[in-house]
Amino acid sequence: MSNLRCRELEDEYLGILSDLDGDAEGRELAASYLASAHPVANREGTPTWALTPKVLTSAELGILREAAETMGRIIEKVTARYLDDADFRARFGLSPELEALTRIPTGYEQLIPFARVDVLFDEETGSFTLAGVATDSSLGMTASVEVTRAAQLTETYRRFAERHHDIETFDVTGGVIDALRETYMSWANADSGTKHPERPTVGIVDYPESASASEFSDIIERLADEGVFARFVDIRDLRVEEAGGIRRLVDSQGPIACVYRRALLSEMIEKPCDGAAALAEAARRGLACVIGGFGTWPVSTNALFAVLTSDAVEDVLDHEELAFVRAHVPETHLLDRTSDLAPYLAEPERWLARPAGAYRANEAVAGASCTDRDDWWRVLLGCAEEGGVVQVREATYRSSVVLGAPAVDDDADRGSEPVEVENVLGLYLFRGEFGGVYARGGYDGEIGPWSNRVTMGCLVVRD
Repeated sequence: MSNLRCRELEDEYLGILSDLDGDAEGRELAASYLASAHPVANREGTPTWALTPKVLTSAELGILREAAETMGRIIEKVTARYLDDADFRARFGLSPELEALTRIPTGYEQLIPFARVDVLFDEETGSFTLAGVATDSSLGMTASVEVTRAAQLTETYRRFAERHHDIETFDVTGGVIDALRETYMSWANADSGTKHPERPTVGIVDYPESASASEFSDIIERLADEGVFARFVDIRDLRVEEAGGIRRLVDSQGPIACVYRRALLSEMIEKPCDGAAALAEAARRGLACVIGGFGTWPVSTNALFAVLTSDAVEDVLDHEELAFVRAHVPETHLLDRTSDLAPYLAEPERWLARPAGAYRANEAVAGASCTDRDDWWRVLLGCAEEGGVVQVREATYRSSVVLGAPAVDDDADRGSEPVEVENVLGLYLFRGEFGGVYARGGYDGEIGPWSNRVTMGCLVVRD
């Protein structure tokens, strides 16, 4: 498509940085900002970020917006059918414990309050393939905002902005807060008892060992700016207590009216505790608004694409949505102990293996990355044993970035030399509407898992 200029603008940005010999002063300003802001790190704690942002135009953004919102409608319909149809539910292969949790009503209409749809996007052709959907504990909101702000402090950005006067950025953290507020206010019990429909006490609930502390801190601070008291809540501290004839969900600091659940359902099953049981009881009895409930879990698992690429959705989706699935969702198969693994063993370069449970971009294992056929065979056997999936491996678009902070194992003298990365764009949806982009890449390794990962900021040039 001739109106796609993303790659051209990114090359222009790299050229300005090169003209500034790496913009050492700008790099220092950006690094200082990130050191004083909410920490930006991947799951392993490596603070790798890019000095150069992803640059989109209205043309690319239109493609991405339509992709995200179409997928949003699809997962909403799939979730509704999952709740209504036992045979359809069975296709996700969930344990009885997980399935029981997913069927607890939420007390509000929007089934998927927020999601992140990951895509492999070709910046030059506009084509894309879906990589996965995260509805439970989707990361990257704070990181994408902070890295964008850091890049905007540099001389490189100033000179780029002089050439392009209409530049926009995304506030995805703000989108989450708006979705939390709107979902709570639509909850059936929002104005009952001691609950306050505009300023409920919010608990961000997770296991501390898994929590994204910097992201939670950001959301808590932003809510405080709006007069809403929010706090992080260790799921193990939750309980249901009765006072004055009223049952309430509480932790050590008091009642909680609105729960932003970030604890994965799989972790709740793996680490059972009285607090997890209390959270489920509170949702079941309408004692607190549990944002997302538990019914968002099925479309957040790796089984989703296997269901979408089967004949089970032919009477769930309309013609346009079915065409979208056929064009953009990679062929995926759910494995079990009876699966014939020979076709996947025969073509290791064609397939990825993904574990059962929640989608995470970095947890796929590419057959081509295995040391030999025996190694790939062991991966497939493990995947089949736990009920994971195999998925056609799609080509990943590669572009160049300049790192702001190198990974721990990088050469410290790498300086301003561009690094070629494989790109994944996370497209945020808030109550079904597109709300921003989380751009990241991987280098020095296969797409799953990347041996080094980098977070990029994101700019939208409207001229």
